[in-house]
Amino acid sequence: MARGKQRSGRGRAAEPVTAQVAGGVAELEPDPDRPRGRTLLIDRAPQSHVDLDDPTHLEFSYQRRLGHIADLVAPPGKPVQVLHLGGGAFTLARYVGATRPRSVQQVVEIDAPLVEFVRRELPLDPAWRIRVRGGDARAVLARTPDDWADLIIADVFSGARTPAHLTSVEFAGEVRRVLRPGGFYAANLADGPPLAHVKAQIATVRTVFPELCLTADPAVLRGKRFGNAVLLAADRPLPVAELTRRCATDPHQGRVQHGRELDDFTGGAAVVTDADARPSPEPPPSVFH
Repeated sequence: MARGKQRSGRGRAAEPVTAQVAGGVAELEPDPDRPRGRTLLIDRAPQSHVDLDDPTHLEFSYQRRLGHIADLVAPPGKPVQVLHLGGGAFTLARYVGATRPRSVQQVVEIDAPLVEFVRRELPLDPAWRIRVRGGDARAVLARTPDDWADLIIADVFSGARTPAHLTSVEFAGEVRRVLRPGGFYAANLADGPPLAHVKAQIATVRTVFPELCLTADPAVLRGKRFGNAVLLAADRPLPVAELTRRCATDPHQGRVQHGRELDDFTGGAAVVTDADARPSPEPPPSVFH
């Protein structure tokens, strides 16, 4: 079938759909390899990918790594409670809904027009029990009860940068309060050489959680290019061996750093507080071309 003749879930031709949202111009671009696959872009910066026919498909490498973490937080298929800080196209919430039926999930997204656009064009399955809450991620986190979540995923960007108030030790302390004992905290970090932001986030989260590891493309970890790194933290030993195996067998192989290797990578990075927090760095224009 020709691309122009492919149909979306709402009966329209598979052509780009755009909308003005709070964060800029949102666009859903058809995936030429998947009839009902769509990539969400905001001001031409890729944000999320969704396949309405297969919510377990995770196209972006960092989302695959977050999916591995969601798989490992509890035994396969067991329902969990998940708090997603940052909505995008709700890719990870769809994944958890499909792989862990009867899970309870809350998605926090500050951009109300974006939520309306995504829900209209990429509907959520009501059986997934996903509640979308509008508001600032940290403000909603502060109102979330103690020990509520088995998994907290932070994937919050204003434009292409993580807001400063979501990078501090005070923020990490709120995450720890909301996590149940044994729960996982996973954060999507975007950075480039010399990886000062990622290193500072490791030092910051380490003051709150005793167990950490970091996974990313080897070229990103070596400081060769700008990209995403996923930080995983918990109050219990992490499934490092299994996460390493899964990341190593991904289409775009990821590497996991843990223990002494992670200590050496972090060096003497300083802890970030609310008083000195800054947004994550602006990606170079070449990242989006």
